Amino acid sequence: MPQLSATIIAYNEGPNLVRAIRSLACADEVIVVDSGSTDNTCELASSLGARVVRHAWPGFAAQKNFAAELASHDWILSLDADEELDLIAQRALGAWKRAEPAAAGYRFRRRARYLGRWILHSGWYPDFKLRLFDRRAGRWEGDYVHESVTVRGPVETLPGEILHYTCDSVAEHRQRIEFYAQLAAQEMIERGEGPGLVRRWLAPPWVFTYTYFFRLGVLDGVPGFYLARMAARYVRRKYSRWRELQGAPWPEEARRSKLFPN
Repeated sequence: MPQLSATIIAYNEGPNLVRAIRSLACADEVIVVDSGSTDNTCELASSLGARVVRHAWPGFAAQKNFAAELASHDWILSLDADEELDLIAQRALGAWKRAEPAAAGYRFRRRARYLGRWILHSGWYPDFKLRLFDRRAGRWEGDYVHESVTVRGPVETLPGEILHYTCDSVAEHRQRIEFYAQLAAQEMIERGEGPGLVRRWLAPPWVFTYTYFFRLGVLDGVPGFYLARMAARYVRRKYSRWRELQGAPWPEEARRSKLFPN
């Protein structure tokens, strides 16, 4: 039977971490890599039997690869601190451990909870995520944002879902957007990429329209409206930060334009 190491990266995730670790009873060990929490994240993780390692923040993919390297076993199950495995996924992992692995990596559907509601549209579901993999055949990739696991070999889907507890308020979502927009802008500059004027003006309203109507965000109720609005905001802030990092801030008239949702 394959032995399994579960890894979590964390920073001030005390309220979430208990839920995540308790859903990993199928793992033979749990490793939490902390990047300098000032709350009780480390103490909680240790009290739940996890091995805690403190490591300065090098980026999402690099931190997750560091966690995988610490593991005692080659099969890695990676969760974010604000996620948990549902009961079906936990049972599926138990069954997986009783057989010889038939793939190099396995993915799960991921369902997000946003503003108190489970999201089934808006481009957020089923949101397949490859999280169980053989580290001898795969690793995390992505320098700044949108990190993902790439494996050499077949990938299969396991039953069950990863439950993702995202933002409880629009204010929290705005904070996250600022963080990710900064990273996305840095990535664009490093790659030598940049949006043209037309794209900078039209992309935010198009993203809102696409998310809310074409991806059926309207069916997600009020949270669906805010998801579309925040998706547009993320694009606007990403391009704004891109210009600011190059010393060319947005003109004031562009900041006030109705084309860019706040």
